[in-house]
Amino acid sequence: MRKLILLILLTSISFSCKTEQKKKSLEEKKEVKNTVYPDAIAAVFEKHGGIAAWQKQRFLTYTVKGEEHTTDLHSRKALITSENYSLGFDGKEVWLQQKDSTAFKSNPEFYYNLYFYFYAMPFVLADDGIIYTDVAPLQFEGVSYPGIKIAYKANVGVSPDDNYFIYYHPETKQMAWLGYTVTYFSKKPSDKFNIIRYNDWENVNGFLLPKSITWYNKNENGVPTEPAGEPVQFTSPLISQAPLADNFFKNQTK
Repeated sequence: MRKLILLILLTSISFSCKTEQKKKSLEEKKEVKNTVYPDAIAAVFEKHGGIAAWQKQRFLTYTVKGEEHTTDLHSRKALITSENYSLGFDGKEVWLQQKDSTAFKSNPEFYYNLYFYFYAMPFVLADDGIIYTDVAPLQFEGVSYPGIKIAYKANVGVSPDDNYFIYYHPETKQMAWLGYTVTYFSKKPSDKFNIIRYNDWENVNGFLLPKSITWYNKNENGVPTEPAGEPVQFTSPLISQAPLADNFFKNQTK
């Protein structure tokens, strides 16, 4: 139902704001960055639809675990809705509304963009303040996947000590694995990392985005061994260049 409302809203905005969109067209072109990325990560971006094309998109929405997630790709404002709660980031603060105090069991500040980072791979690895470093390849089932470490400059985001490790197919350049650390709660660098397999993709308006992802167990050498559980499924994806209303991500109960 909310997806239908979103589509109706987009149609209304598109009809009523054509003049305004024309005025903003030059500004939006300026928003597309001309960053020169290392050849390896640039090839991965290109395989998945191209970073220049991605930067022209305004919002992304999808459903995961019974929740509908919508993110503004420019401001990173976010909205998550489910049967028993809704939460969002309005650009200044994270808010939560729920039917009772037990409906939402996670940390809102940590959770609101958690699945966005997993789903918007590899494009979120083009954010500002990133340092790219080649790392040893990941070996799995006879394939050697080249690796790139993604680190952040100091004071970038709420967890600048987080590290990501992307591994891609040597021939197709398609993303295959993601290693990552979590430092949000400890606020300290960590050598402990989790690993996700990305091997189920779909074309969403020209972009290769994950249809599902699977966390894996690792051996003592950090090599993935077997799935740690069932795949996490993403459904009903939608990506668009149309802007959403300014109040879309605000707490409507205020």
